[in-house]
Amino acid sequence: MATPIKPLADRVVAVREKAQAKTASGLYLPDNAKEKPVVAKIEAIGPDVKHLKVGDKIIYKEYSTTELKVDDVDYLIVKEEDVLATL
Repeated sequence: MATPIKPLADRVVAVREKAQAKTASGLYLPDNAKEKPVVAKIEAIGPDVKHLKVGDKIIYKEYSTTELKVDDVDYLIVKEEDVLATL
């Protein structure tokens, strides 16, 4: 998937994974009861990113992102320092 967003400096562009639609016990959750996941897949990286690559799944700080919708896709722009871990 080619992203129309080109990140600068130490930022990455990622796409959030889908929220769980069902609980572990098998109950289906309505849309307003789902938590936003904090796991995303990196689609593009800036030139100063050192420890991440395109395709990595990341866990990021929930309230430190910039959300942007382009062509019906919700992108996240995250600073490398706000990435907590990779999966």
